[in-house]
Amino acid sequence: MKLFRQLWMDLLSDERGTETLEWGLVCGLIVVGAITAITLIGPKISGMWNNLNNEIPAQP
Repeated sequence: MKLFRQLWMDLLSDERGTETLEWGLVCGLIVVGAITAITLIGPKISGMWNNLNNEIPAQP
């Protein structure tokens, strides 16, 4: 039982890998933010380019 308790305490006090996890979470939040921005801004940009394309006269 002492061995199990010692292993459990070692596991809880071990901080290796926490920085990697934190950076992973930060990168994940950046990706989610980028996807949200592209989703919200995308139709406006597409509409802008379509309007510009319609204003340019077609050449035969």
